[in-house]
Amino acid sequence: MIGQEFSRDMRRGEEPAVEALLQASFGGTQEARLVAALRKSGCIAGEVVQPQGDDIIGYYALSQMRGPKGWLCLAPVAVHPAHQGRGVGRRMIGLLSEWARLSGQYVVVLGQPDFYARAGFSLARAARLESPYPVTQTLLAGPGDDVPVKSLIYPPEFESL
Repeated sequence: MIGQEFSRDMRRGEEPAVEALLQASFGGTQEARLVAALRKSGCIAGEVVQPQGDDIIGYYALSQMRGPKGWLCLAPVAVHPAHQGRGVGRRMIGLLSEWARLSGQYVVVLGQPDFYARAGFSLARAARLESPYPVTQTLLAGPGDDVPVKSLIYPPEFESL
């Protein structure tokens, strides 16, 4: 939370602000194009923003995995460069990992293990997953403490990354 504002579902009409945030955070258009493609295909299960006043300073998208059925993947995650290092991303992702645990929803992320582990994702729980991406950078949040043996099949839009 920054000031008195909590992260919330993205609202219709905020797409341009999210696109600008993604471009500022990643220094290019690749992630914004990924989000647009995921929206167009209907794979996005949810989009969350972190508002501050009239601005959006944080964002993440959850997409439906093709396999395992019912699992979600987290990507992209963005925090505006002027707000990085202030705990914005860790709080957003920490709330997400707690939601995953409480709701019984498995969420996979490919990213920086130190950051995602501090926010509640587990590298050890993802150790037996098969993935087209490096398992050494794949983390899992969700119910229990099992180490599932599953094959990850991402939405086809990720293949262009």
